This record gives sequence, structure tokens and C-alpha cells, in this order.
Amino acid sequence: MPFPISQGLFQFDLIDHFAVLGVSIDAEHEEIRERYLKIAYKLHPDTCRLYTPAEREQAHQLLAKLVNPAYEHLGRDLSREEFRLVLTQMGKAMARDSGKITINSEPARKLAQSTANYELAYQKILQSLAIDQYTALENTYQKIAQLSELNLVYLMLTEGQGNKKTTPKVFISQGNPRQSELVVAATTTAAPAKAKESPLEAYIRRAQASLDQNNPAQALRELRDALREEPDNSICHALLGLAYLRQNQLSMARVHINRAWQARPKDATVIRCKRELDKVVNPNTEMEDQKGQKKEGNPKGGFWSLFGGKKNN
Repeated sequence: MPFPISQGLFQFDLIDHFAVLGVSIDAEHEEIRERYLKIAYKLHPDTCRLYTPAEREQAHQLLAKLVNPAYEHLGRDLSREEFRLVLTQMGKAMARDSGKITINSEPARKLAQSTANYELAYQKILQSLAIDQYTALENTYQKIAQLSELNLVYLMLTEGQGNKKTTPKVFISQGNPRQSELVVAATTTAAPAKAKESPLEAYIRRAQASLDQNNPAQALRELRDALREEPDNSICHALLGLAYLRQNQLSMARVHINRAWQARPKDATVIRCKRELDKVVNPNTEMEDQKGQKKEGNPKGGFWSLFGGKKNN
């Protein structure tokens, strides 16, 4: 099957799996799985409601060549996070060279103009495109291309705000003559009169507050932004692991908490996060700094049932 998409992130020889599934770049496993099941139901030969042989074959090809591979990639925690890191690096590069990026679709133009509340605008525009993404299959590739351009602009705005006090310029082709070049005005935020808080400190503070309020999803967003500021920050990795742990994503929790533990095993925050991880991973094993103090735990059920624990039949 020829691959006719060259807009958005596809122009960089990259398959935009988020655009294929019509989910946001920040989407987590449950949202991705739910979306995949809805699309698969529409396209699978046993359940699709298309009648002509050509339409049914097109549905089969879309499912086999695009949708299934996208879910296989985003449905696994590690591969999803690795893909996000790739997109983050691309976003930084595009934000630096934003004048060279051309936007063709109207939805992406609207997002580029929504500088004040661009995250909310991104979600609304994405939902409006995804709602009928696989309804009329002759338009599916166009929808995916528009979603990928939307993701491209979102990454540029996110990384542009994260790296500097100005938002990027994006060249818009075939637009209103008065908007041949969309200049998202450089806005400088007024510096507070009191002691300044660094962006990294602000991200960590908000993440801590979100965890205290039992809102790990918001903490994940804050900590991903924090890691863009300082990718090797151990506190960020420890808290990120804790947020994943609160969402029952044990494999990702291990990756980040163990990374923080190896770098700063004596840090109080890292120790706290490591203790929470150990309670789940191996509740009867002693921590290195707590020899002789075994913890009681039940390895059956709970997290174990979610991550490959043995079932009792």
C-alpha cells in the first residue's frame, strides 16, 4: 500500500503513531487502548460495516499497516516514552528553526494562533479531527496528515515556551494575505518582584502538589516538562517513577526510580520513592539502607495481577 502522507511529522521520515490513532501526544495507556479498540472495531473484517470489496480491503490495509503497528508501538510503556523523547528532541529542533516550518492545514494554523491557551486548543482541535477520522476512509489519510501537522505545531509551541521566553514563528502557506506569516508575538512574562523560582523548581513543586492531591496524570505532565529543562535530574526521575507507580505502570516506575537511585541514593526524595517502589515490587525484601527490617506484604493480587503475576486457577 503506498504511503501518501508527507505533511506534519511524516515529512521527517517518521510515522506519527499518535496521529494514526487520533490521540494526543500526552495520552496514556488506557486512553490509547480505548481509542485503538474503537478504530479496530470499525476496520476489522468481522465487524466493519463497509460493503464494497474495495472499501473492505482499504479498511483491512489501514488496520494492518497503520493502526495495529501504531498501537503496538504506543501500547507499550517503554516504547511510548522513547517515542515521546524523540518527538521532544524534534520539537526543540523545530522551535529553533521555526521559520523554515510550513503549515498547510487550517486546524494547525488555528493552533499556532492560540498562544495563550494552546494546550486546551490542541485538545479541542484534536478531538474535532479524530471524531470521524475513520468514518469516511477516503478522507482518512487527510485526517491523519492534519493531526500530524497539529502535533508538529503543538511540539513547537511546547518546546518554544520551554526553551525561551518567546513563542516560535510559523510560516503559513495559502493563508489569509494578512497572515502570510503567522507571528506569534514574543511575549515576555513580567518577572516577579520576589525571589525568582526557576522553571525546573516550579515544575517539581507543581508535580509534588499533584502527587499529594492524588493526581499522578498532572504530575506526569509537569515532570516531563521538567526533564526537558534538565534531562538527568534525579529528583524529576524519582518523582516521575512515583507518578507512574500511582498509575500502576510498574515497568516505567522501575526505570525512572532506579535511575534516580543509582545517581543519588542518599537523597531524601529518591529514598522515599524507592521505598514505595520496593513495597510493590518485593514487599518482603530488605532495602539496602534498612537491613534487618523486613516488610510485610502480599505478593498476590494488586499490582502483581497487572504485571504478569501468576494466577491461581
